Amino acid sequence: MEECIFCKVVSGDISSKSVMDTDNVLVLKDIAPKAPIHYLIIPKKHLQDLRSFEDIDSNLAGELLLTAQKLSELNDGIPFRILINNGHEVGQRVNHVHLHFLAGKELPELF
Repeated sequence: MEECIFCKVVSGDISSKSVMDTDNVLVLKDIAPKAPIHYLIIPKKHLQDLRSFEDIDSNLAGELLLTAQKLSELNDGIPFRILINNGHEVGQRVNHVHLHFLAGKELPELF
C-alpha cells in the first residue's frame, strides 16, 4: 500500500510549515480552509480512522483533544469546533485520522 500524504508530511518527504509539532502530533493549516482559522490536528502514528484506535492509543486520543485546547489558547481562547470525518461516506478524504479545528467566525449549527 502506498504511504498516505499525511505520513509523507510527518516523515519529511513532503515539506510543510507546521503550526505545532510535538512528539506525537503535527498541526497544519488546512489548504482549503472552511473557516478563518482551520487547522488539521494529525497524529504522527498512522491510524486510518477512529475505528483503528486500540487501548494502547488512548493517550494519543487525549493528546489530540488537548492539542485543540492549546490551539484555542494560542488564539486568545477563541471558541472552536472539532470535526472528525470517520469514513469516506461522511467526508474523510485522507485515510489517516485527523481532527479539523475550525474557528474565527460563527459556524452553522449542526444539531
